[in-house]
Amino acid sequence: MNLKPLSDRVLVKRLEAEEKTAGGLYIPDTAKEKPSRGEIVAAGPGRVENGNTISMTVKVGDVVLFNKYAGNEINIDGEEFLVMREEDVLAIIA
Repeated sequence: MNLKPLSDRVLVKRLEAEEKTAGGLYIPDTAKEKPSRGEIVAAGPGRVENGNTISMTVKVGDVVLFNKYAGNEINIDGEEFLVMREEDVLAIIA
C-alpha cells in the first residue's frame, strides 16, 4: 500500500470488536457495533498554521480511540480503513 495522508490526517485500521462481554457472554453479530478503536497505519506531516508546521501527536503504530462517526471509510486492496483528522482521535491507548 502506497498511501500518504496529507496535512493533519491519519489512516486508521479498525481493530476487531470484542467477541464476548467481561462477564463471559458471547455477543451476537447483530448486536455488535463497529469498534471505535484502531491502529494508526499512516500519518501526515501535521497541520500548517501561520506558515509553521505543527507536528502530529499520534504516530504510526499507535492504538487510538476515535469518535464513532469519525472519518471516511475507504477500501484499499480489499481492506477497510478510515481517513480522519487528528482532532477526531480522542486518546492514545498505552
